[in-house]
Amino acid sequence: MSSSGNRPARVGMITDQTGALSFMGIANANVAKMVVEDINTRGGLLGRPVELFVEDSATDDAVAEVVAAKLVEQIDVDVVVGGIYSSTRQAIKGPVVDRAETLYLYPEQYEGQECHPLIFCTGPVPAQQIEPFFPWLMRETGARRFYMPSADYIWPRTLNKKVHEVVGAEGGDVVGEEYFPMDHLDYERVVADIMASGADVVFNTIVPPGLTPFLEQLHRAGFTARGGHIVCTYFDENFLNLVPADQVEGLYGCLDYYRGVDDPFSIELLNRYESLYPGSALFTAGSACTGTYRALKLWEAAVREAGSLDQDDVIAALDHARIEQGPGGPAEMVPGQHHVRMNMYIARSEGGTFTVVRNLGHIDPDECEVADV
Repeated sequence: MSSSGNRPARVGMITDQTGALSFMGIANANVAKMVVEDINTRGGLLGRPVELFVEDSATDDAVAEVVAAKLVEQIDVDVVVGGIYSSTRQAIKGPVVDRAETLYLYPEQYEGQECHPLIFCTGPVPAQQIEPFFPWLMRETGARRFYMPSADYIWPRTLNKKVHEVVGAEGGDVVGEEYFPMDHLDYERVVADIMASGADVVFNTIVPPGLTPFLEQLHRAGFTARGGHIVCTYFDENFLNLVPADQVEGLYGCLDYYRGVDDPFSIELLNRYESLYPGSALFTAGSACTGTYRALKLWEAAVREAGSLDQDDVIAALDHARIEQGPGGPAEMVPGQHHVRMNMYIARSEGGTFTVVRNLGHIDPDECEVADV
Protein backbone atom coordinates (compact mmCIF):
# COMPACT_ATOMS: atom_id res chain seq x y z
CA MET A 1 0.00 0.00 0.00
CA SER A 2 1.34 3.38 -0.97
CA SER A 3 0.77 6.59 0.98
CA SER A 4 3.55 8.66 -0.50
CA GLY A 5 3.43 11.95 -2.36
CA ASN A 6 0.56 14.42 -2.16
CA ARG A 7 -2.21 12.28 -3.57
CA PRO A 8 -5.58 12.53 -1.81
CA ALA A 9 -6.15 10.51 1.33
CA ARG A 10 -8.39 7.60 0.39
CA VAL A 11 -11.03 6.11 2.67
CA GLY A 12 -12.86 2.92 1.70
CA MET A 13 -16.32 2.36 3.16
CA ILE A 14 -18.03 -1.04 2.99
CA THR A 15 -21.64 -1.13 4.10
CA ASP A 16 -25.02 -2.49 3.05
CA GLN A 17 -26.66 -0.16 0.52
CA THR A 18 -28.98 -2.99 -0.55
CA GLY A 19 -30.13 -6.18 1.17
CA ALA A 20 -31.70 -6.91 4.55
CA LEU A 21 -29.59 -4.32 6.41
CA SER A 22 -29.77 -1.52 3.83
CA PHE A 23 -31.72 0.68 6.26
CA MET A 24 -28.62 0.59 8.47
CA GLY A 25 -25.96 0.71 5.77
CA ILE A 26 -27.42 3.72 3.96
CA ALA A 27 -27.24 5.65 7.23
CA ASN A 28 -23.63 4.58 7.79
CA ALA A 29 -22.65 5.75 4.31
CA ASN A 30 -24.39 9.07 4.98
CA VAL A 31 -22.33 9.54 8.15
CA ALA A 32 -19.11 8.81 6.28
CA LYS A 33 -20.02 11.33 3.58
CA MET A 34 -20.85 13.95 6.22
CA VAL A 35 -17.56 13.51 8.09
CA VAL A 36 -15.43 13.49 4.93
CA GLU A 37 -17.20 16.58 3.58
CA ASP A 38 -16.54 18.34 6.90
CA ILE A 39 -12.84 17.47 6.72
CA ASN A 40 -12.60 18.72 3.15
CA THR A 41 -14.50 21.92 3.95
CA ARG A 42 -11.86 22.63 6.61
CA GLY A 43 -9.03 22.28 4.11
CA GLY A 44 -8.62 18.52 3.97
CA LEU A 45 -6.14 16.35 5.81
CA LEU A 46 -2.48 17.41 5.88
CA GLY A 47 -3.22 19.70 2.95
CA ARG A 48 -4.77 16.87 0.92
CA PRO A 49 -8.40 16.31 0.03
CA VAL A 50 -9.99 13.13 1.40
CA GLU A 51 -11.68 10.86 -1.14
CA LEU A 52 -14.41 8.49 0.03
CA PHE A 53 -15.14 5.28 -1.87
CA VAL A 54 -18.39 3.60 -0.79
CA GLU A 55 -18.92 -0.04 -1.73
CA ASP A 56 -22.19 -1.94 -1.27
CA SER A 57 -21.82 -5.19 0.71
CA ALA A 58 -25.49 -6.00 -0.02
CA THR A 59 -25.94 -7.94 3.27
CA ASP A 60 -23.91 -10.72 1.65
CA ASP A 61 -20.52 -11.69 3.05
CA ALA A 62 -19.28 -12.99 -0.31
CA VAL A 63 -20.03 -9.59 -1.85
CA ALA A 64 -18.28 -7.84 1.06
CA GLU A 65 -15.15 -9.88 0.43
CA VAL A 66 -15.12 -8.98 -3.26
CA VAL A 67 -15.56 -5.23 -2.73
CA ALA A 68 -12.99 -5.26 0.09
CA ALA A 69 -10.44 -6.70 -2.34
CA LYS A 70 -11.37 -3.99 -4.85
CA LEU A 71 -10.72 -1.22 -2.33
CA VAL A 72 -7.25 -2.40 -1.37
CA GLU A 73 -6.06 -3.87 -4.67
CA GLN A 74 -7.49 -1.46 -7.25
CA ILE A 75 -8.16 1.80 -5.41
CA ASP A 76 -5.30 1.51 -2.88
CA VAL A 77 -7.17 3.09 0.03
CA ASP A 78 -5.37 4.17 3.18
CA VAL A 79 -8.03 2.78 5.51
CA VAL A 80 -11.14 0.63 5.27
CA VAL A 81 -14.18 1.32 7.47
CA GLY A 82 -17.34 -0.73 7.75
CA GLY A 83 -19.10 -4.03 8.08
CA ILE A 84 -22.20 -4.65 10.20
CA TYR A 85 -22.54 -8.36 10.96
CA SER A 86 -19.50 -9.94 12.61
CA SER A 87 -19.44 -12.46 9.79
CA THR A 88 -19.06 -9.51 7.40
CA ARG A 89 -16.12 -8.22 9.43
CA GLN A 90 -14.49 -11.60 9.04
CA ALA A 91 -15.16 -11.54 5.28
CA ILE A 92 -13.58 -8.08 4.98
CA LYS A 93 -10.64 -9.06 7.16
CA GLY A 94 -9.30 -11.61 4.65
CA PRO A 95 -8.51 -9.32 1.72
CA VAL A 96 -7.95 -6.12 3.72
CA VAL A 97 -5.97 -7.23 6.75
CA ASP A 98 -4.59 -10.69 6.04
CA ARG A 99 -3.58 -10.17 2.42
CA ALA A 100 -3.15 -6.41 1.85
CA GLU A 101 -2.10 -5.59 5.45
CA THR A 102 -4.24 -2.45 5.41
CA LEU A 103 -5.68 -0.62 8.42
CA TYR A 104 -9.30 -1.64 9.10
CA LEU A 105 -11.78 0.15 11.40
CA TYR A 106 -14.85 -1.87 12.45
CA PRO A 107 -17.66 0.42 13.70
CA GLU A 108 -20.45 -1.88 14.93
CA GLN A 109 -21.28 -3.01 18.46
CA TYR A 110 -20.18 -6.62 18.58
CA GLU A 111 -19.01 -9.60 20.65
CA GLY A 112 -15.46 -8.32 21.28
CA GLN A 113 -12.30 -10.44 21.13
CA GLU A 114 -11.03 -9.01 17.82
CA CYS A 115 -7.37 -8.55 18.64
CA HIS A 116 -5.16 -7.68 15.67
CA PRO A 117 -2.54 -4.95 15.20
CA LEU A 118 -4.28 -3.65 12.04
CA ILE A 119 -7.88 -3.67 13.37
CA PHE A 120 -9.46 -1.01 15.57
CA CYS A 121 -13.04 -1.35 16.82
CA THR A 122 -15.16 1.70 17.61
CA GLY A 123 -18.46 0.19 18.80
CA PRO A 124 -19.41 -1.23 22.21
CA VAL A 125 -18.43 -4.72 23.39
CA PRO A 126 -19.88 -7.04 26.09
CA ALA A 127 -18.00 -5.37 28.97
CA GLN A 128 -19.78 -2.14 28.00
CA GLN A 129 -23.22 -3.63 27.39
CA ILE A 130 -23.91 -6.91 29.20
CA GLU A 131 -21.74 -6.38 32.28
CA PRO A 132 -23.23 -3.04 33.45
CA PHE A 133 -26.72 -3.52 31.98
CA PHE A 134 -27.89 -6.95 33.16
CA PRO A 135 -27.26 -6.46 36.90
CA TRP A 136 -29.15 -3.14 36.67
CA LEU A 137 -32.01 -4.83 34.79
CA MET A 138 -32.28 -7.62 37.36
CA ARG A 139 -32.33 -5.14 40.24
CA GLU A 140 -34.89 -2.86 38.57
CA THR A 141 -37.32 -5.51 37.33
CA GLY A 142 -36.71 -8.44 39.67
CA ALA A 143 -36.07 -10.66 36.62
CA ARG A 144 -34.32 -13.98 37.29
CA ARG A 145 -35.20 -16.29 34.38
CA PHE A 146 -33.73 -15.58 30.95
CA TYR A 147 -34.44 -17.13 27.54
CA MET A 148 -32.07 -16.47 24.62
CA PRO A 149 -33.41 -16.97 21.06
CA SER A 150 -30.44 -16.34 18.80
CA ALA A 151 -29.10 -16.14 15.28
CA ASP A 152 -26.48 -18.78 14.65
CA TYR A 153 -23.19 -16.94 14.24
CA ILE A 154 -20.29 -15.68 16.30
CA TRP A 155 -21.85 -12.52 17.81
CA PRO A 156 -24.86 -14.18 19.51
CA ARG A 157 -22.88 -17.19 20.68
CA THR A 158 -20.16 -15.07 22.29
CA LEU A 159 -22.62 -12.56 23.76
CA ASN A 160 -24.71 -15.36 25.26
CA LYS A 161 -21.66 -16.79 27.04
CA LYS A 162 -21.28 -13.42 28.76
CA VAL A 163 -24.98 -13.42 29.67
CA HIS A 164 -24.60 -16.84 31.33
CA GLU A 165 -21.67 -15.47 33.36
CA VAL A 166 -23.33 -12.23 34.45
CA VAL A 167 -26.82 -13.62 35.10
CA GLY A 168 -25.38 -16.53 37.08
CA ALA A 169 -23.29 -14.18 39.21
CA GLU A 170 -26.47 -12.22 40.01
CA GLY A 171 -28.37 -15.34 41.08
CA GLY A 172 -30.39 -15.78 37.89
CA ASP A 173 -30.84 -18.66 35.46
CA VAL A 174 -30.83 -19.11 31.70
CA VAL A 175 -33.87 -21.32 31.08
CA GLY A 176 -33.52 -21.58 27.31
CA GLU A 177 -30.98 -20.93 24.55
CA GLU A 178 -31.65 -21.71 20.88
CA TYR A 179 -29.90 -20.86 17.62
CA PHE A 180 -31.46 -20.39 14.18
CA PRO A 181 -30.14 -19.72 10.67
CA MET A 182 -29.97 -15.98 9.98
CA ASP A 183 -32.73 -16.23 7.36
CA HIS A 184 -35.07 -18.30 9.56
CA LEU A 185 -38.62 -16.86 9.70
CA ASP A 186 -40.86 -19.24 11.66
CA TYR A 187 -40.52 -18.90 15.44
CA GLU A 188 -43.85 -20.32 16.64
CA ARG A 189 -42.21 -23.32 18.33
CA VAL A 190 -39.57 -21.34 20.21
CA VAL A 191 -42.18 -18.76 21.23
CA ALA A 192 -44.27 -21.58 22.68
CA ASP A 193 -41.16 -22.79 24.55
CA ILE A 194 -40.55 -19.28 25.89
CA MET A 195 -44.10 -19.04 27.16
CA ALA A 196 -43.90 -22.47 28.80
CA SER A 197 -40.52 -21.77 30.40
CA GLY A 198 -41.74 -19.01 32.69
CA ALA A 199 -38.99 -16.71 31.41
CA ASP A 200 -39.00 -13.17 32.78
CA VAL A 201 -36.68 -11.86 30.06
CA VAL A 202 -36.19 -12.69 26.41
CA PHE A 203 -32.69 -11.61 25.42
CA ASN A 204 -32.95 -11.41 21.64
CA THR A 205 -30.06 -11.75 19.22
CA ILE A 206 -32.18 -12.79 16.24
CA VAL A 207 -31.36 -10.36 13.42
CA PRO A 208 -33.12 -9.24 10.20
CA PRO A 209 -34.85 -10.71 8.30
CA GLY A 210 -35.94 -13.01 11.13
CA LEU A 211 -36.33 -10.20 13.66
CA THR A 212 -39.73 -8.89 12.58
CA PRO A 213 -41.58 -12.25 12.43
CA PHE A 214 -40.06 -13.24 15.78
CA LEU A 215 -41.24 -10.06 17.50
CA GLU A 216 -44.69 -10.36 15.95
CA GLN A 217 -45.07 -13.98 17.06
CA LEU A 218 -43.78 -13.21 20.58
CA HIS A 219 -46.22 -10.32 20.90
CA ARG A 220 -49.13 -12.39 19.65
CA ALA A 221 -48.36 -15.03 22.29
CA GLY A 222 -48.72 -12.37 25.01
CA PHE A 223 -45.20 -12.42 26.45
CA THR A 224 -45.03 -8.77 27.42
CA ALA A 225 -48.73 -8.64 28.26
CA ARG A 226 -48.06 -11.13 31.05
CA GLY A 227 -45.19 -8.98 32.38
CA GLY A 228 -42.25 -10.33 30.42
CA HIS A 229 -39.38 -8.07 29.34
CA ILE A 230 -37.73 -8.03 25.91
CA VAL A 231 -34.05 -7.07 25.89
CA CYS A 232 -32.05 -6.39 22.75
CA THR A 233 -28.70 -4.63 22.93
CA TYR A 234 -28.56 -3.71 19.24
CA PHE A 235 -32.13 -2.40 18.97
CA ASP A 236 -32.24 1.32 18.16
CA GLU A 237 -34.54 3.88 16.58
CA ASN A 238 -33.98 2.52 13.06
CA PHE A 239 -35.33 -0.82 14.24
CA LEU A 240 -38.34 0.82 15.86
CA ASN A 241 -39.43 1.71 12.31
CA LEU A 242 -39.59 -1.98 11.37
CA VAL A 243 -42.35 -3.08 13.74
CA PRO A 244 -45.55 -1.70 15.30
CA ALA A 245 -44.71 0.15 18.51
CA ASP A 246 -46.86 -2.10 20.69
CA GLN A 247 -44.76 -5.15 19.74
CA VAL A 248 -41.69 -3.64 21.43
CA GLU A 249 -43.29 -1.49 24.11
CA GLY A 250 -41.02 -1.65 27.15
CA LEU A 251 -38.05 -3.18 25.27
CA TYR A 252 -34.75 -2.43 27.02
CA GLY A 253 -31.46 -1.79 25.27
CA CYS A 254 -27.95 -0.60 26.11
CA LEU A 255 -25.95 1.40 23.57
CA ASP A 256 -23.42 4.20 23.30
CA TYR A 257 -26.05 6.66 22.07
CA TYR A 258 -29.78 7.16 21.68
CA ARG A 259 -31.46 10.02 19.88
CA GLY A 260 -32.77 11.20 23.24
CA VAL A 261 -29.25 11.89 24.56
CA ASP A 262 -29.35 15.63 25.09
CA ASP A 263 -25.81 16.92 25.40
CA PRO A 264 -25.36 19.95 23.11
CA PHE A 265 -22.93 18.33 20.66
CA SER A 266 -25.10 15.23 20.19
CA ILE A 267 -28.13 17.41 19.50
CA GLU A 268 -26.20 19.57 17.02
CA LEU A 269 -24.79 16.50 15.23
CA LEU A 270 -28.22 14.88 14.94
CA ASN A 271 -29.78 18.07 13.59
CA ARG A 272 -26.99 18.45 11.03
CA TYR A 273 -27.36 14.85 9.86
CA GLU A 274 -31.14 15.19 9.50
CA SER A 275 -30.82 18.43 7.53
CA LEU A 276 -28.41 16.72 5.12
CA TYR A 277 -30.12 13.31 4.93
CA PRO A 278 -33.83 13.57 5.72
CA GLY A 279 -35.75 10.33 5.47
CA SER A 280 -35.92 6.88 6.99
CA ALA A 281 -32.16 6.12 7.28
CA LEU A 282 -31.80 7.51 10.79
CA PHE A 283 -28.62 8.41 12.66
CA THR A 284 -28.51 5.76 15.38
CA ALA A 285 -26.05 3.68 17.42
CA GLY A 286 -27.10 0.07 16.87
CA SER A 287 -26.93 0.74 13.14
CA ALA A 288 -23.22 1.65 13.57
CA CYS A 289 -23.63 5.33 12.69
CA THR A 290 -22.01 6.39 15.95
CA GLY A 291 -19.17 3.90 15.52
CA THR A 292 -18.64 5.11 11.95
CA TYR A 293 -18.47 8.74 13.09
CA ARG A 294 -16.09 7.78 15.89
CA ALA A 295 -13.88 5.68 13.57
CA LEU A 296 -13.40 8.45 11.03
CA LYS A 297 -12.83 11.20 13.58
CA LEU A 298 -10.33 9.11 15.55
CA TRP A 299 -8.54 8.23 12.30
CA GLU A 300 -8.48 11.93 11.35
CA ALA A 301 -7.00 12.79 14.76
CA ALA A 302 -4.37 10.07 14.38
CA VAL A 303 -3.34 11.21 10.88
CA ARG A 304 -3.02 14.80 12.08
CA GLU A 305 -0.88 13.73 15.05
CA ALA A 306 1.27 11.48 12.85
CA GLY A 307 1.73 14.27 10.32
CA SER A 308 1.61 11.70 7.53
CA LEU A 309 -0.44 8.89 6.02
CA ASP A 310 2.29 6.36 6.73
CA GLN A 311 0.34 3.45 8.13
CA ASP A 312 2.72 2.56 10.96
CA ASP A 313 2.75 6.17 12.16
CA VAL A 314 -1.04 6.44 11.95
CA ILE A 315 -1.50 3.20 13.91
CA ALA A 316 0.89 4.42 16.62
CA ALA A 317 -1.17 7.62 16.99
CA LEU A 318 -4.53 5.83 16.69
CA ASP A 319 -3.59 3.61 19.65
CA HIS A 320 -4.20 6.56 22.00
CA ALA A 321 -6.40 8.81 19.83
CA ARG A 322 -9.29 10.65 21.42
CA ILE A 323 -12.10 12.98 20.41
CA GLU A 324 -13.40 15.56 22.85
CA GLN A 325 -16.87 15.53 21.30
CA GLY A 326 -18.91 12.83 19.65
CA PRO A 327 -22.38 11.29 19.60
CA GLY A 328 -23.14 10.41 23.20
CA GLY A 329 -20.02 12.14 24.49
CA PRO A 330 -16.22 12.06 24.20
CA ALA A 331 -14.40 8.87 23.27
CA GLU A 332 -10.85 7.56 23.40
CA MET A 333 -8.92 4.50 22.37
CA VAL A 334 -7.67 2.48 25.32
CA PRO A 335 -3.93 2.18 24.62
CA GLY A 336 -2.98 -1.34 23.66
CA GLN A 337 -6.57 -2.59 23.31
CA HIS A 338 -7.67 -1.07 19.95
CA HIS A 339 -11.15 -0.56 21.45
CA VAL A 340 -12.85 2.60 22.68
CA ARG A 341 -13.75 3.87 26.13
CA MET A 342 -17.09 5.64 25.73
CA ASN A 343 -20.31 6.64 27.44
CA MET A 344 -23.03 3.98 27.63
CA TYR A 345 -26.78 4.40 28.11
CA ILE A 346 -29.70 2.16 29.07
CA ALA A 347 -32.94 3.03 27.30
CA ARG A 348 -36.53 1.77 27.22
CA SER A 349 -38.93 1.80 24.28
CA GLU A 350 -41.99 3.89 25.11
CA GLY A 351 -44.64 4.79 22.57
CA GLY A 352 -42.44 4.20 19.54
CA THR A 353 -39.35 5.98 20.77
CA PHE A 354 -36.50 5.31 23.20
CA THR A 355 -36.30 7.04 26.57
CA VAL A 356 -32.90 7.03 28.26
CA VAL A 357 -33.40 5.67 31.77
CA ARG A 358 -29.78 5.48 32.90
CA ASN A 359 -26.53 7.16 31.87
CA LEU A 360 -23.84 4.66 32.84
CA GLY A 361 -21.00 7.10 32.15
CA HIS A 362 -17.64 6.24 30.59
CA ILE A 363 -17.18 2.43 30.45
CA ASP A 364 -13.95 0.61 29.57
CA PRO A 365 -14.04 -2.06 26.84
CA ASP A 366 -11.83 -4.40 28.87
CA GLU A 367 -10.53 -6.15 25.75
CA CYS A 368 -7.28 -8.03 25.15
CA GLU A 369 -3.91 -6.31 24.82
CA VAL A 370 -3.01 -6.36 21.13
CA ALA A 371 0.72 -6.25 21.90
CA ASP A 372 0.39 -9.59 23.71
CA VAL A 373 -0.95 -11.41 20.66
